[in-house]
Amino acid sequence: MTYTDLFYEIKGKFMGADVSDIREHLAFEFDIEDEEAGGAFYVEVKDGQLFVEPYEYYDRDAMFICAPDVLIKIADGEMDPVWAFTTQKLRVEGNIDKALRLNEIIQQKKKEMKKEEKAPKKESKKEADSETKKESKNKSAGK
Repeated sequence: MTYTDLFYEIKGKFMGADVSDIREHLAFEFDIEDEEAGGAFYVEVKDGQLFVEPYEYYDRDAMFICAPDVLIKIADGEMDPVWAFTTQKLRVEGNIDKALRLNEIIQQKKKEMKKEEKAPKKESKKEADSETKKESKNKSAGK
């Protein structure tokens, strides 16, 4: 995986998270340690909007340093960032209180993804119920 591949994968995982209720400014830099996918990018919450860009952020609140696979698992919600920090899979520099807010963004995105997964299931169930009702009407009308 190249840096570009990793960046766009992570950007896709973060974008769409509803951060409209976060009114404070948050700026996180991610330094990825890897031969091929290594590099830096930032995630910023500003005025209730989320930005993910492939640059260093010098005036950041916190910097996260990890391997690509760790970041992917954290972004997917498969690995708790606090656990990753505790087990030294993730290093954090800067304001720890603000760094902990990253988990809020990840959890919010996770909730939104669950809602999106449920929505098609509900629609397909409604369609199936509708088809069943139509078939029942057709059968009873044909008798």
